[in-house]
Amino acid sequence: MATTLRQTNLTKLAGQEFDVLIIGGGINGAVSAAALAGRGVKVALIERDDFAGGVSSQSSNLAWGGIKYLENYEFLLVNKLCRSRNELMRAYPSTVKEIRFFTTIQKGFRWPPFFIFLGSVLYWIMGRFKTRPPRYISARQLEATEPVINTTNVAGGLEYSDCYLYDNDARFTFGFIRKALDYGCVAANYVAATAMHRENGRWLVQARDATTGDTFTVAAKALVNAAGPWLDALNRDTGITTAHHHLFSKGIHLIVDRVTDNKRVLTFFASDGRLFFLIPMGPRTCVGTTDTQVESPEVGVTDEDRDFVLHNINTLLDMTPPLTRDSIIAERCGVRPLAVRGEGGAADWVQLSRKHAIEVDRERRHLSILGGKLTDCLNVGNEVVTELAKMGISVPEPDACWYGEPPAELREEYLRQARLMKLDDLTDPSSSEPLSERFWRRYGQSAFHLLERIREDRSCARLLIARAEYTRCEMELTAQREMVVTLEDFMRRRSKIELVLRPEEIAAAPGLRRAAEILFGERAEEKLAEYLARPIDLVAAPQPPG
Repeated sequence: MATTLRQTNLTKLAGQEFDVLIIGGGINGAVSAAALAGRGVKVALIERDDFAGGVSSQSSNLAWGGIKYLENYEFLLVNKLCRSRNELMRAYPSTVKEIRFFTTIQKGFRWPPFFIFLGSVLYWIMGRFKTRPPRYISARQLEATEPVINTTNVAGGLEYSDCYLYDNDARFTFGFIRKALDYGCVAANYVAATAMHRENGRWLVQARDATTGDTFTVAAKALVNAAGPWLDALNRDTGITTAHHHLFSKGIHLIVDRVTDNKRVLTFFASDGRLFFLIPMGPRTCVGTTDTQVESPEVGVTDEDRDFVLHNINTLLDMTPPLTRDSIIAERCGVRPLAVRGEGGAADWVQLSRKHAIEVDRERRHLSILGGKLTDCLNVGNEVVTELAKMGISVPEPDACWYGEPPAELREEYLRQARLMKLDDLTDPSSSEPLSERFWRRYGQSAFHLLERIREDRSCARLLIARAEYTRCEMELTAQREMVVTLEDFMRRRSKIELVLRPEEIAAAPGLRRAAEILFGERAEEKLAEYLARPIDLVAAPQPPG
């Protein structure tokens, strides 16, 4: 049953003392857990909602080096992010893929197109030439290459490379959770930290299981606050002070039918001066983002947000007919937690970057991770390890790298077996890639279990929900290994089904009930009814993580 792994971990959380307890299962908490567990540290992680249930499931799905920060002369930051992006490309070749960004510059923009092109050349150099070189594009070439662009007011453009996540940000984040579990981390979602204090040289954290209401105490020598936008409130409750605090920027994306068949990111500057993206998402296009300063991390999409995005896409593209609210298939909404030093707000909101800050209270063995972006996640993991070692936590030297895909020779053996059994012949015609590639990217070494299951029963390779690109054997593996507590956990975060299918398509899909049966067994009808009874809003406001 789907809850077996989680229930086992809940028992372990209350039954032993850990070296480190991490609160928060977003990207910062996930990489911290993987980095520590990969070095043999006895680590636990709790998350109040689902893993990657907040900010880490609402991004643009990009792993980029921050070309926009060149305008603010943040060369050291761009250099660091480019190195991080390159390492993600190397370590996750099946997931973090190079993609071309097709950038359009309007007449009267604050910089001429060729000057911006020179900036992209500098960006390429800072990226150590690991991507294809940029190229300048005249207004006429823009129209010929991408006819969907409205070139009425275009001065020129450029094309350069960065990276994107083939699946989605939440799936990528969960990969680090799964890696941490494989290394011995004890992690559980839907477990909230309700109170905590330090006693006799260790942290005692009162925790509550949201699914049952049961409470228990987790003991650890050191505590890591990786609660993202809710970090400041958690620190206040604990009596921890930091030099940095968070400001919040709300960003939304709209998912619409595919705007262009070309697999590139179309980039513009929106009417508010911010970068505006059209990002490929299989049969759909993800459009955004907004940048609205808000006071609270609990946000939702408003009609004003929708109209801003729709206005920009209809202005920048030749859309016939133009997109309307009825064109929206799904929505994403979250906040960027921006780390700023001091108590005041930011002087120039638009120019704030996504730099992370790690602050420590060595006496109390407490560490806070503020800000950050997905591209820099590996650095966060390594820095957390370094700081905890300085606090006296025993951190052995790792036997192998704590991140990345399995070795190339293992992948070759997997592909050899897949070829021998003609796995790709079973790929559904609606799928965007062969089964062999998809299985390896999502599950790594566990893809061998999928091959074995299909050898036993070839019908396991059939899609459960049309155009959703998830087979029955994948659902079985998910039930065993991915701690799915609600159907939404799977539909929106372990997969991106909710992002590419309309709610009415999902509700009408015969395979939805079968998916619930595989994931929840005898509780399938209860979980299915719970899922279908949710408000019809395209996106729900995220709940605070542990």
